[in-house]
Amino acid sequence: MMYHNPVLLQESVDGLAIKSNGVYVDVTFGGGGHSKEILKRLGPDGRLFAFDQDEDALKNTIADERFTLIHENFRFISQFLKFYGVKKVDGILADFGVSSHQFDVAERGFSTRFDADLDMRMSRRNTVSAYEVVNKYDYDSLRNLLFQYGDLRNANAMATAIIASREEDEIKTTAQLKAALKQFLPARLEHKIVAQIYQAIRIEVNQEIEVIKEFLEQVPSLLNEEGRLSAISYHSLEDRLVKNFIRSGKFEGEPEKDFYGNMKLPLKKVGGLIVPSKKEIATNNRSRSAKLRIAEKSKIV
Repeated sequence: MMYHNPVLLQESVDGLAIKSNGVYVDVTFGGGGHSKEILKRLGPDGRLFAFDQDEDALKNTIADERFTLIHENFRFISQFLKFYGVKKVDGILADFGVSSHQFDVAERGFSTRFDADLDMRMSRRNTVSAYEVVNKYDYDSLRNLLFQYGDLRNANAMATAIIASREEDEIKTTAQLKAALKQFLPARLEHKIVAQIYQAIRIEVNQEIEVIKEFLEQVPSLLNEEGRLSAISYHSLEDRLVKNFIRSGKFEGEPEKDFYGNMKLPLKKVGGLIVPSKKEIATNNRSRSAKLRIAEKSKIV
């Protein structure tokens, strides 16, 4: 099970300001790189819980009595921590997006490099795959997801082309999807546009935006005072959610205020935006678009 080097490893774990006897959560376990670094910094009384919905990630579990791997989507973080008797934690690390392993396994259908069945599910327990999105969604739904999640300006025409193609025959593979949209893929921009199309479908299949929102809304109530959130994003949709939630406690609009006009902010920003060094990008290309933001649970006055 090949998993590439974890992105912004030292910076993201440093951001947690780990206490040796603290309780921490890695909500995107993957190859276990971030979890291993957290465990290095924990003492014998510390605990680490990790989440991953992907069956493949379970093969990377860590043999350590301080560690528990939970095979679930992190949108259910509160529910499953409660199951283990945990109501509050000292830090949460999230590395959003698709793992390098998922991109590298051709049959998962995530990568533009391979022809594969239309899948793109992060968990094989998910009943909706890319096939259902491409072949069953109506025009409005296809247009909206291509525009909102892929930032594709000709989403209208693309949705029309997909529907016209599938009326002739089912679109079962990534190659067939590319063929259906061939007119929108000029050679010099083909890779970029295909990546945007795949991103839009993948986000829809895995409900990635909804999952991140549900997760972030639970973070303040889970963190102890001065507990930390360390979140790595890879595209503007993810990063905007994280930035806005840290800034205002909301995803849109201005922060709520109390009776006296004071802003009610559950989290406060720690430091500025962190991006990978040129050295890290050179050795780990996946890190090139990564953005790390760190926040701390506000003290109750």
